[in-house]
Amino acid sequence: MDIKIPASAAEIIDKLNKHGYEAYIVGGCVRDMLLGREPGDWDITTSALPYQVKKVFRRTVDTGIQHGTVTVLMGKAGYEVTTYRIDGEYLDGRHPDSVSFTPDLREDLKRRDFTINAMAYNSREGIVDAFGGREDLKAGIIRCVGNAQDRFLEDALRILRAIRFSAQLGFAVEEKTYEAIRAIAPNLVHVSKERIQAELTKLLISRHPERMALIWEAGISPYISPAFSGLWEEKALPSVPASVPAVKHMRWAAFLRLASPENAVKVLKELKMDNDTIYRVKTLVTWFGVLLEQDKAPIRRVMSRMEPELFDDLITLKMCLAEWDALTASEKCPKVSEESLKLLEAGPKVPERKLQNGEEGMETFRTLAHIRALAEEIRRDRDCVTLKDLAVDGRDVIEAGVRPGKEVGACLARLLDLVLEKPSRNTREYLLRHLK
Repeated sequence: MDIKIPASAAEIIDKLNKHGYEAYIVGGCVRDMLLGREPGDWDITTSALPYQVKKVFRRTVDTGIQHGTVTVLMGKAGYEVTTYRIDGEYLDGRHPDSVSFTPDLREDLKRRDFTINAMAYNSREGIVDAFGGREDLKAGIIRCVGNAQDRFLEDALRILRAIRFSAQLGFAVEEKTYEAIRAIAPNLVHVSKERIQAELTKLLISRHPERMALIWEAGISPYISPAFSGLWEEKALPSVPASVPAVKHMRWAAFLRLASPENAVKVLKELKMDNDTIYRVKTLVTWFGVLLEQDKAPIRRVMSRMEPELFDDLITLKMCLAEWDALTASEKCPKVSEESLKLLEAGPKVPERKLQNGEEGMETFRTLAHIRALAEEIRRDRDCVTLKDLAVDGRDVIEAGVRPGKEVGACLARLLDLVLEKPSRNTREYLLRHLK
């Protein structure tokens, strides 16, 4: 099989070959090419030692020289070139205590996590697959290289990586690999929360976010964080449909929508989530359960209490989940009308799917579509929904006789409320007359 690789990567491999060294692209890029996907990274493995790689190429960076990795710069792109290696014992459950270089490609491949990530390729020899990676790709299986328990003992994060790859690729986890996951799961307590959060996020924004359920089914959740595990106890574990936009804060909000805003924040803080995502998720979870009225004045009030994009995200999230409720309401549901399909196409992009009618869910969906249309009218008419849109500001209020301090803010809030009720009131004359 001929695999097309970037010209710069091919040039690196060719130069190493001409200097007498073996070289291949390796790992996830080979997997993705076999699946017909565009790889995000192109890693290269070679029999050349790091100092030999640096002799062959003029522009290099020592990105992980102690582990045999040199980044070769080709134009504006960088390619990690790593010497074939054998890892020593993983005493800390993450890093080998020693690394030794080897001339044997197979020895290098056998240290990798899963068979589908343990393949190499160059144009001379084609695919090098010593552990059945291609067969597992065809069968749709996530399988560890060699002994599964050994692979997870080396780095417990691989437990989450197995489930994440299952979600991204739609693959099943092979039986012995799954058994090892259950056995080694307690070792996750030694993995940093940042690394765990990164894997959970990748899982959630994958093609199959519903596979987050495997975290509980495999007995992993107690070793992630107390608040995360507690979601099971409070039965706040709804399925996350793939129709929710694959954006970090949207998928996390969908996952945490049944938790209280306080518990949602607690989960994310324990997982060392960034503050911006925490804020966005908290806002969406807080408003998710609030019944929105089909009238412009209350819609303006809601819009005034959050960023415009978060209001749009809220409506999109609610519509996606109403759609999901409609889809799952009955196994034998008639298709929804063309009118409802047009409603879906009109606003924020909910992924296209043919809807089936679950009466309650579709009624909610139509209500939300109407609210979204009203919100668009509010924006089109440029109605005032924030303090900065008011026809007066703090200086005007003070000049009108209001004492500087908290009362100024309170006064502006009251004026904004008047305008939210009726936008035509947003004139300097009207507002100054109604200061008190």
